Amino acid sequence: MIKLIAIFLSLLLVFGHSQPVMAQSLQPQITEEQLQVGDELAKKAFDATNKGDFVTAEKYWTEIIEQFPQNPAIWSNRGNSRVSQNKLSEALSDYNKAVELAPDVTDPYLNRGTALEGLGRWDLAIADYNRVLELDPKDAMAYNNRGNALGGLRKWDLAIADYKKSALIAPNFAFARANLALALYEIGEIDPAIREMKNIVRKYPKFADMRAALTAAYWVRGEGGEAESNWVAAYGLDSRYKDINWVKNIRRWPPTMVAALDRFLKLN
Repeated sequence: MIKLIAIFLSLLLVFGHSQPVMAQSLQPQITEEQLQVGDELAKKAFDATNKGDFVTAEKYWTEIIEQFPQNPAIWSNRGNSRVSQNKLSEALSDYNKAVELAPDVTDPYLNRGTALEGLGRWDLAIADYNRVLELDPKDAMAYNNRGNALGGLRKWDLAIADYKKSALIAPNFAFARANLALALYEIGEIDPAIREMKNIVRKYPKFADMRAALTAAYWVRGEGGEAESNWVAAYGLDSRYKDINWVKNIRRWPPTMVAALDRFLKLN
């Protein structure tokens, strides 16, 4: 019996938390064979995700849901695989189910907020991040994500405050600092923005996002050599930065930074 519980808990612990979120799902009618199959499918789903094969991952999560429909973590993980395919409406449906099943767990709200952002439903995304912060006032990701949603509403001062809070809670959370730099650039704080970008690149030299941002910022300032040097690094690390639509609509840089990179790309 202990072995069965261990197997099933390995299936439950996919939110990234230290405790199972639906231990009550362990019903007597669940057989050892079902538990073993579910565990193997979960491993396959994670392997597919790690390989970037989100279609296959979604298929595996769907199979697990058919076996364990009351497990919120599985719904949430299928939502993640759908977000990775830009199937945002379908992902939202999964996250809604996960929230219904686990209303006091933060991950479904974080995940649903991300899908809502992708759909441009900023206020609803902010409401989800607010709920996360009610449950865990020190959740750095929730502050960062709420800053992103506030940026979507062009409320840059509030976004900057959230990015700073996120970076204070988690100093090594590079994306919070990166988003802060981009937001500072957006409000015209050019020198502090570039200084922050340079500090990030100094610590994380393979951070493509900030290499691309420095490319744009230096190009606008007329420092072509620095721009080109950073672009070689950025493009070598992540070629998606050459697609301005991806930068604008998926990575979602602020408008001024997007325009600056667009100027560089059009002249190269």
